[in-house]
Amino acid sequence: MIALTDQDLLFPPEANSRSLARALYAGVKDLPIVSPHGHTDPRWYALNEPFPDPAQLLIVPDHYIFRMLFSQGVRLEELGVPALDGAPVETDGRAIWRRFAEHYYLFRGTPTRLWLDHVLEHLFGIEAPLDASTADRHYDAIAAQLSQDDYRPRALFERFNIEVIATTEGALDDLKWHRMIRDSGWKGRVVTAYRPDAVVDPDFEGFAANLDRLGEITGCHTGNWAGYLEAHRQRRAYFREFGATSTDHGHPTAETANLSGAAAEELFNRIRRGSEDERERRLFRAQMLTEMAKMSLDDGLVLQIHPGSWRNHSPSIFQRFGRYKGFDIPTKTDYVTALKPLLDAVGLERDLTIILFTLDETSYARELAPLAGVYPALKLGPAWWFHDSPEGMRRFREMTTETAGFYNTVGFNDDTRAFPSIPARHDVARRVDCAFLARLVAEHRLREEEAHELAAELAYTLAKKAYRL
Repeated sequence: MIALTDQDLLFPPEANSRSLARALYAGVKDLPIVSPHGHTDPRWYALNEPFPDPAQLLIVPDHYIFRMLFSQGVRLEELGVPALDGAPVETDGRAIWRRFAEHYYLFRGTPTRLWLDHVLEHLFGIEAPLDASTADRHYDAIAAQLSQDDYRPRALFERFNIEVIATTEGALDDLKWHRMIRDSGWKGRVVTAYRPDAVVDPDFEGFAANLDRLGEITGCHTGNWAGYLEAHRQRRAYFREFGATSTDHGHPTAETANLSGAAAEELFNRIRRGSEDERERRLFRAQMLTEMAKMSLDDGLVLQIHPGSWRNHSPSIFQRFGRYKGFDIPTKTDYVTALKPLLDAVGLERDLTIILFTLDETSYARELAPLAGVYPALKLGPAWWFHDSPEGMRRFREMTTETAGFYNTVGFNDDTRAFPSIPARHDVARRVDCAFLARLVAEHRLREEEAHELAAELAYTLAKKAYRL
């Protein structure tokens, strides 16, 4: 953990640039955290119960961790990952932790190592490196602290200096945990985001039943196109009651369509009857991105598009353990052609915000930066998922700034299920951005006072503005 205690972590090796990066970082390191997109569990903040044990907090819910261990032969059952069929898995937190500690060396050089070391040192006061010999000692130290009131979720939320955090809920969620948070009187700001994948993607498991359930919840007739769209409008309005400022769409591609009303209705009818035609199913997903953008123009919700992941690449793991088990793999993604129907419809709207993410870095300079650099509705999300790393963040700035600038980007979001890692992730992003700005000043491409202003924008202001928080 020496690297994380070093004041110059991720700063330039050249002395003058390093000194400037330090000064820039000093001005932003203590700014509040705005976490506008993520997947932490709202029940944590609603119930405010102690986290059960170190393994359940740091290992079991984190696919960054167990995908790496699985790649080296550790079974998911050994890491306590629940099986869908209720088959037995390891439930002893200490045993899971020991197995993790024995394999901690696998994370050398990865962003996961940076985040975890930061958590161990800055949250739990641990100084000795984690390995098999220190596993039990560290487990006991963390477990003892987790039993204390100041390590409950709300206390950590405040300790992390989180100003606002967005969770992500499906269209069919009743948002009971958000209601409980609101009714509790606690001042922490936890908002939701509308994720309608289960009722817009015909390939989502249980799609037909999901549409039926959507109709039951809203009282709309989801057997026809008009009723289906109205059901979405009602659910979006319901989510807005619980603070939602954005929607989130995890489509396989960025493909969009803008069919006539009659053609869209005909397509919906075929999909509703259970079309097996892959082209029709793909076209429906494409049409629904444009429909969601049109609704955002009406209700003000920011539209996030997260394309390009081959979800659940291993069918056997998906069947046994379900979604989000580390088997989502990046694919090549087209944006220029794919987004054109949507952009023809709403891309010039100044009051609409569409945030684009990618897992295909080859699209940064070629497609995404030129698109965001001219269409008023478009903004670029930060380096995401597999590229949420120091190198990924540097590449993002290098390949997008020259064409899109800084102000067509939206700052940083951590997109995480791992609550304790949020401060570490934001710290890494702030350090990398300060290093990049210091380089621009050293190359006489930016004045120092501009760099200080930009450092605060990238760390805090842009995210608040883009997500309307």
